[in-house]
Amino acid sequence: MAEGLSLRLEAARPIPLDLSLEAAPGELLALVGPSGAGKTTVLRCIAGLHRAAAGRIACGGEIWFDSASGRDIPPHRRRAGLVFQDYALFPHMTAAANVAAAMGHLPPARRTARLRELFALVHLSGLEHRRPAELSGGQQQRVAVARALARDPAVLLLDEPFSAVDRATRRKLQAELAALRRGLSIPILLVTHDLEEAVALADRIAVLHRGRGLQTDRPAALLAKPANAEVARLLDLRNLFRGRVEAQEAGRTLLRWGGRLLEAAPAPAFPPGAEVDWLVPGHAVLLHRRDRPSGGERENPVPAIVRNLLALGEEARVTLDVGDPDGGTLALSLPLHAARRNGLAPGEACTVSLLAEAIHLMPRSGG
Repeated sequence: MAEGLSLRLEAARPIPLDLSLEAAPGELLALVGPSGAGKTTVLRCIAGLHRAAAGRIACGGEIWFDSASGRDIPPHRRRAGLVFQDYALFPHMTAAANVAAAMGHLPPARRTARLRELFALVHLSGLEHRRPAELSGGQQQRVAVARALARDPAVLLLDEPFSAVDRATRRKLQAELAALRRGLSIPILLVTHDLEEAVALADRIAVLHRGRGLQTDRPAALLAKPANAEVARLLDLRNLFRGRVEAQEAGRTLLRWGGRLLEAAPAPAFPPGAEVDWLVPGHAVLLHRRDRPSGGERENPVPAIVRNLLALGEEARVTLDVGDPDGGTLALSLPLHAARRNGLAPGEACTVSLLAEAIHLMPRSGG
């Protein structure tokens, strides 16, 4: 990936690191994981603000760090645009001066025109002479993005850029980032704690935990097929259970779950007798209708008792006791009117089907 970003980082301490990442020009890669996972440290390593014990960082056709050869380009020579979580604007300087501070590589005659371009790009035209205290949180964030782009970077690094604004502003800024990135031909790395944000904005998502890269994939593939139970839990995926492969026959996998036998998506890598973790997404849990049963409901039928029902606007989030040997519960969401029509309430019995093609098997974890 000569013109994109590629990195390999290793360290035992003070911050453990063990991961490899790549991002192509024009691609937005989101880094997700719990606090302390190493997400911000990765951005700091790329920008040259933190040095890993070993590894290699290449971006835009240049090698910025290579422990094997001793190469370590200083931060001011790395073409990395970094937007900090708190924006890190100079409070005594105007918005224009904050952005111009990153234009040292441009001849003075070019800077005024470039400032106009950047302020138009981030929808701040007319606010160039305001200081940070005179700007809203969203406007400060836009100034920080403009300053990062003023360096003409080979990579744009965004560290929780929307965390300091209210929900409505956050949604607006997310939409602006989605529009902005269409005009950029550089890789973008976005650190976020918000999985919904990552799914909405990213081409791919990398899951990090304790400095390790656990899995990188497209959002839909990651949510449907996490590599293991650890990734599933870090993504806060529900409906995670344990079972044993009963048989592989006629292009289907039979799964033993307590006293039940389920048909799952073909998983030939797991031989009969293999202990597995398995997952079924909420959208693949089909409630049997009391008034009009359908043929599809014959697929993996499971009797259940409603443990909890939470009404959120027009949506009902339902938790079911399904007799899981390990005490796990099954979660699904459906329109509130459908829940009421089917008589769902705590303590009520119902039946659901688990769609076989969506049941995903994973190697058994030790936890």
